[in-house]
Amino acid sequence: MAFPEKVDYAIIGAGIHGLSTAWHLAAKLKAKGKGDGSKIVVIDKDSIAAGASGVACGVVRNNYYQPAMRELMAMCVEVWESDAKKFHYHDVGYMQISPACMENDVAEIYAQQKNIGYDSVFIQGEKDSENYMKKMFGDWQAKGITSVLHEKRGGYANNTSAIYGLADKAEAEGVRILTGTTVKGFQYGSNSSAVTGIETDKGLIKCDQVIVGPGPWAKSFWDMLDLPNKITIKGEDGNIHKDYPMWHYWMLTEGVLRVDPNFLKTDDGNMPPVIHVDTDAPLYSDSDKQHLITDKLWGIYYKPDFHFGGIQGGSSPYKVGEPGGEGVNVDPYGNKSEDFVITDEFADMWSSALAFCHKRFEGKSHLFKKDGGGLGCFTPDCFPVFDQFRENVYLIADSNHGYKMIGVGKLVADEVLGEKSSLLEPFRFSRYEQGKLHPTSNSPFPWS
Repeated sequence: MAFPEKVDYAIIGAGIHGLSTAWHLAAKLKAKGKGDGSKIVVIDKDSIAAGASGVACGVVRNNYYQPAMRELMAMCVEVWESDAKKFHYHDVGYMQISPACMENDVAEIYAQQKNIGYDSVFIQGEKDSENYMKKMFGDWQAKGITSVLHEKRGGYANNTSAIYGLADKAEAEGVRILTGTTVKGFQYGSNSSAVTGIETDKGLIKCDQVIVGPGPWAKSFWDMLDLPNKITIKGEDGNIHKDYPMWHYWMLTEGVLRVDPNFLKTDDGNMPPVIHVDTDAPLYSDSDKQHLITDKLWGIYYKPDFHFGGIQGGSSPYKVGEPGGEGVNVDPYGNKSEDFVITDEFADMWSSALAFCHKRFEGKSHLFKKDGGGLGCFTPDCFPVFDQFRENVYLIADSNHGYKMIGVGKLVADEVLGEKSSLLEPFRFSRYEQGKLHPTSNSPFPWS
């Protein structure tokens, strides 16, 4: 097929957001009698799922302290559920297991989940929480736990398989996916700031509308579009903070324990929910039971996953580079990077945390495999920006919330076609200057 010289809609990024947007946009064009997927091209410098979507843990949850995130995620879970087989989605549920310092936050999450009709169960009190977990896992032994929020919906998806499922849906609607094509820059109109063409290493693609789903490359495209790297933020106290860095990077820490995924089955023989444990109880190394890893608030998440070939999960990320993200090399990404790789210290921490939670994991740290991680490109408040810039460029800057948000593409497709989404309204870029920031929780994770 010839290189496209002109399209109506050019989508950059063949990950969760780019392909979801392409699929939904093509279907909506067809339903409105305005054409089909042949008006759309998806461009990626590498291949389908080559970026963050291809190394993602794949967790799907509603557990957010921020009301806007909960409402958006409830909609996204519905999209996952709409074709679980095609998306390789496992609706096993999700558990947030927390200490006293987080209990009020989690109680609020539960109350608002009830208000929006999201099915969950909330257990409070140290003894009741322990009993609830022991009914599921007889070897449960985590300390410092005072609440359990058990979301009956949610779960996880096999990362690359789900993205290829989206690609199949998009291509079935006539969308062309152009891989191995690097975006070099943009051409602009002579009398406006609108993008009229995308400059690639294979030639110019003229277009009417651009949708960018860049994942960890958000800053790169932000710079390419000549958008401000220092912004003004109005704080919760009403104070104005000028010249605040727009972007910063976090190193994502994930890995795999190479045991049979069935090793984590519940006592009744079923696959467990995705488990997220936060606690402020001291964590000692499982290797000698004496070395103190941390006595501060810490957290891990984990699940059995045949795609990864073991028990897969991660822990809290940590900031890398200078504020503003200058000098951080996103490429090569993920496991190919020499700069941003998980350490032996993380391997010890995460393996020991598994043993802290379940007796069955004691003495298993030698089975850890360094597989996963990568960089996340985060906004000032660590929550997404979904908005239009330069008249006709729609930016999906997910701030590392991306994979679970499969439904964002559906809402973006609506907005590109002129139908504003109330679910996306709290994520506009203008919220920073207006002081409409999302509330922060007591979680050790920046995205909760």
